[in-house]
Amino acid sequence: MTQSVNPSRRQALKFLSGVPMLPLSGLAASSVLSGCGGGGDSAPAAQAAATSFVSAWFGTMYAPTTVEQMATTYVASTLNIKLSDGTTQTSNLAYEHFFLTGTEVDKLEGGKILAGGYYDINNQPIIDTTGVTPRQYFSDAPDGTSLLTVPNANVTGVTGNHVFAVVQFEYTSSSLDGTNMYGKLPSPIAVLTLDQNPTTGKLTLVKYHNVDTSGVNGLWITCGASLSPWGTHLSSEEYEPDAFATRAGSLLEGFSQSLYANGATANAYNYGHMPEVVVNPDGTGTIKKHYCMGRISHELVEVMPDQRTVLMGDDATNSAYFMFIADKAADLSAGTLYVAKVGTAANASSPAFSIDPTAAAAQMSWIKLGHATSAEIRALVDGGIQPTDIMDVRSTDPSDASFTKVFANGKTEWIKVVAGQEKAAAFLETHRYAALMGASTCFTKMEGTTVNIKDKVAYSALQNIQSSMVKGNARSLPEVQVNQLDAGAVMALKLKGSQKDTSGANIVSEWVPVDIKALLTGEDYAIADALGNKANPNKIANPDNLKFSEKLRTLFIGEDSGQHTNNFLWAYNVDTKRLARIMSIPAGGESTGLHAVDEINGWTYIMSNFQHAGDSNYVKSNAALDSAIKTNYNDKFAAAVGYLTATSTSIKLGKL
Repeated sequence: MTQSVNPSRRQALKFLSGVPMLPLSGLAASSVLSGCGGGGDSAPAAQAAATSFVSAWFGTMYAPTTVEQMATTYVASTLNIKLSDGTTQTSNLAYEHFFLTGTEVDKLEGGKILAGGYYDINNQPIIDTTGVTPRQYFSDAPDGTSLLTVPNANVTGVTGNHVFAVVQFEYTSSSLDGTNMYGKLPSPIAVLTLDQNPTTGKLTLVKYHNVDTSGVNGLWITCGASLSPWGTHLSSEEYEPDAFATRAGSLLEGFSQSLYANGATANAYNYGHMPEVVVNPDGTGTIKKHYCMGRISHELVEVMPDQRTVLMGDDATNSAYFMFIADKAADLSAGTLYVAKVGTAANASSPAFSIDPTAAAAQMSWIKLGHATSAEIRALVDGGIQPTDIMDVRSTDPSDASFTKVFANGKTEWIKVVAGQEKAAAFLETHRYAALMGASTCFTKMEGTTVNIKDKVAYSALQNIQSSMVKGNARSLPEVQVNQLDAGAVMALKLKGSQKDTSGANIVSEWVPVDIKALLTGEDYAIADALGNKANPNKIANPDNLKFSEKLRTLFIGEDSGQHTNNFLWAYNVDTKRLARIMSIPAGGESTGLHAVDEINGWTYIMSNFQHAGDSNYVKSNAALDSAIKTNYNDKFAAAVGYLTATSTSIKLGKL
């Protein structure tokens, strides 16, 4: 579908520094108003000063229907800007990538480097020897991305503005011989030095730096990410390895073999924490892990404006809502961990938890799990603490009243904490301890979290609503009994201050979730449609990445769906309630790396990646589509890291 461009005035689209607009790659320097920091004469600058941004909305596009559209990052949407003089400007959107994984790019230190390439604990390339021609493993699953600036940046090759992106790579799907490699390789994380054209806002990759993760024992399945208010990249380690599980044949064993060349075994307690990356002015990056934020299936945390309160997604079965409140602003190295009770578990008079957007919000209350510093919890791990030093875990009923039956990580267990080990249990066996303390550990696939600061509302994605959330399920809890909805929902959580935890102690934060209700839901199909969709393609399905833009008043939603043949990136305006499809991911792929950036040097960006193109039965059964995806993305081994922009040809602006 072709969207027309019909701006009501021949006026440059970048009005004032900080006004939200997407970068318009390819525009001439003469199109930029001098009031924006670019070239131009005084008349346009005066005209710009009299005209200001009022609101924005995205024009939706149809879902792709042809092989050509379905086999690539397809964009046919628009961004519309209403101005204070009553006019509206419309620009077509497009997608640009910095690279496809598996391609060689310029290394910060000189020479070339494989984008998304894997490295062991000694920073040596990990080689896939299963094919005819051995090659370095590289990821087909780029995920969390942060776009940021650093004071006094200085990297050779940048001719415009220095901008950096931190990109993490969750996993690679398979080896050359088709062996499933999910979770068996230590996740790489990279700093990209980007050159921002001051005139057009276009971002160009200049240098690529692979961050050394040896000091944090490597990274485990890095998924969603966010940018902290103080300008660091907050990563993730989801599906924390079970320290009580048998190592033989486990992901942890495969991970260990890849990470360590000497046959050493990785310690499960080093994974499932919160990594934080600091970008340096020279384009390098340093990393640390915070061991005091709970060892859970971290996914896309969000730090509140107080720079202390952190809401955390927990992408697991029998997951829960967790909150961390740091002792000091902009410092996650020490603080207090909480977990939520919801619905009637929070208050007997509260409405029940519901996924019906018309239902009343269910109340939330918070259980304090403990306070710790990252250093003291890591010291326990480095000191060799064993799982059985912390708690006794049984898979069958021991018929002993000192044990408590709990649901955690998709299992039914009976547990008992060793006397004096409550802190270790809270921070190293967080899921089990939260269940023991009475938390609502019944959610499934809790993915991204983001915040609408103006309205004091957080948003949380439930990728699907299955198993432990469904009424009658053996691992469900009384407070969450809903009908199954494979397509999932986006939940809204109201935030307030002056709250107390369940013991009656004050929670020192103005950003505590107090209730929860459904905002948007998908719609399952009983029978797949002609394009393989198992859920209505005109509604969200399996929401994953969430990001909110304050200036655009828009909630962006990226899908991780087995329900839609092509996953989509959506834009939902919280004022108009308008939902717009703005991008389609290659069929069988997942929309990842979402990051909405209101302003960098006057330009607005929507970062977006995708994973594992072509990974669906529908694609594999469609020879033409399967072939097109293989052609576009290196036999399905490659994926893209990039951003949404305006097309370079849709608007050509001269001097006003």
